[in-house]
Amino acid sequence: MANSFAAIEIGKRSLMAHSTQINTAGHNISNADTEGYSRQRVQIKTFDPIYRPDLSREERAGQLGQGTSVESVTRLRDELLEQRIVAQTNQETYWTTREKYYTMIEQVYNEPDEISVRSNMDKYWQAWQELSVYPDSQAVRQAVVTRGDTLAESIQQRYTALSGIGDLINGDIEATVKQINTITKQIADLNGEIVKVKAMGDNPNDLLDRRDLLVEKLSGLANVTTDIRDDDEFMVHLEGNILVQGHIARSFDVEPVINNNGYSKVIWSDTKNAVQVSGGTLGALIELRDVDIRGEVQNLNTVALNFADLVNDVHKNGIGMNNVTGLDFFIQEPFVTSVNGNYDRDGDGMDDHSYLFRFTGTNSLNPQEKLGLEGTMTLSGKNGTISVPYHATDTIAEVVARINDSDGEVKAYLDRDNHLVLKATTAEDMENPDFVIRHVEDSGMFLTGYAGVLNGSGAENAYDFARADAANSLRGQYSVSPVLNPAGYIAVNNEIKGDVLSVAAAYPNNQGKSMIGDGRAAVEIASIRNTSVMIGKNRTFDEYFASSVTNVGLKGEQAEMNMLSQNAIMDDLRNLRDSISGVNIDEELAEIIKFQHGYNAAAKFVSVIDEMLDTVINRLGV
Repeated sequence: MANSFAAIEIGKRSLMAHSTQINTAGHNISNADTEGYSRQRVQIKTFDPIYRPDLSREERAGQLGQGTSVESVTRLRDELLEQRIVAQTNQETYWTTREKYYTMIEQVYNEPDEISVRSNMDKYWQAWQELSVYPDSQAVRQAVVTRGDTLAESIQQRYTALSGIGDLINGDIEATVKQINTITKQIADLNGEIVKVKAMGDNPNDLLDRRDLLVEKLSGLANVTTDIRDDDEFMVHLEGNILVQGHIARSFDVEPVINNNGYSKVIWSDTKNAVQVSGGTLGALIELRDVDIRGEVQNLNTVALNFADLVNDVHKNGIGMNNVTGLDFFIQEPFVTSVNGNYDRDGDGMDDHSYLFRFTGTNSLNPQEKLGLEGTMTLSGKNGTISVPYHATDTIAEVVARINDSDGEVKAYLDRDNHLVLKATTAEDMENPDFVIRHVEDSGMFLTGYAGVLNGSGAENAYDFARADAANSLRGQYSVSPVLNPAGYIAVNNEIKGDVLSVAAAYPNNQGKSMIGDGRAAVEIASIRNTSVMIGKNRTFDEYFASSVTNVGLKGEQAEMNMLSQNAIMDDLRNLRDSISGVNIDEELAEIIKFQHGYNAAAKFVSVIDEMLDTVINRLGV
């Protein structure tokens, strides 16, 4: 049965419960501005009554209550809402990062008209046009050289600006990798502490808040998901791979990629496999560097290389007023010093690859002539090789168009002498070098005896860059691949800058001399402006610049619109979370007043019981 002192115990429990509630409310107030903190509430339950339903209980009505007890201190948190926030955060940071860097890229293309690459190229064409009208003018020749030099410098400046953004992004990638490694280690350490606290039967609310905050920050850096099915082994996944498992955290490393300007590739520290990231800051940075910036630089390199190649093709066949011929107007740095393009790719001291950019056939072809031949050409493609068939009824022009319309990384055209030219493009796969023809093979006779590119048919006579002296498979002329990023090295030939009379406006006569008033070479160079050339696809240089500016502008607009949309979504989600988990100072103060009244009432209750016991013990029967 209940004794006289049971009421004291009831009062004590009430005092302790209200004291815990007051302390918890104070804890909430003190952490009102703590990032990631979730307000806490004390869960109260009635203490077990004295009389239980068994045969030994005293025969009296009702159960005697024993007051209250603190069951737990829990966080007010909506787990489903938290999962939505984690899932959406990576998209917010992804578009924010893209918008930030596309603002910088747009600034590169938003040059003042008088100093832009496009306006300088226009002035360069105009100088050649004027030289075609006044082919004997030394002053006009000087204008051609000066404007060519200005154009080369503006191309170099654009490359420098784009590569500078690439360098900045690469530094951000390395810093983000370190940040991810730090956060995953902290999550793993917290997992170990949380498991220990739960094993003691307590709720590690503050530790859980810290872990949830770290997970949210991690989700902003990469597209992660969490698995909480096992209380003892909280897990974080990245693109289907385990990133954190309980107290164990995996980490990332970075290693340079030679064919990507030495930029860092993110790999798993344990397996050395490449890390696949599709969202968050890291995903945006990798995409910006390896797709957007790399694509813009590759396009600029392609334009610079093709532009210089086409001008040089005419100029070296022309002749200057000083009767000098055979000079390239623009110079490009070769990738290797070997005339055969031999290169030691694996760094073992032995040449093992051939880096060649262009093949030129020996035979002059008629574009409208039917082949009368059957076969299949095998050319290097984006992934491996591609097949391009040709038939007896095809014309030369149709076969050339079929090569260019294919998904290969080798393009074709007929030069001014109607010789077939095969030229390498940039490589989509970073493991492959740019402007290097990797494979050319023909099962028939088109590229062999007909066009004069290869020495023989079949796989045994194919050209493949994965061996030294692969140029021995070629019948016609070839050129070594240019240095990586030729847009950064394009320049006017110093011999021409030293003597502007070397500018070739004419073609040699029968005696190999320059004729007065001959401006045919100048006319042909000026006409390149409106000629469709193979810059990824057939288009003029003006069309390239227009499409480049449009492409950058549209992608920048897309990034800005998606960023604003995602910000609005995240603001709604965070506001909803704050309404559930955030600390409201006024609400906490009201709760403290309520708990204070309860505490005072419990104290009064204890005081009354004390007086009753005093009466019973000290006064009754005395």
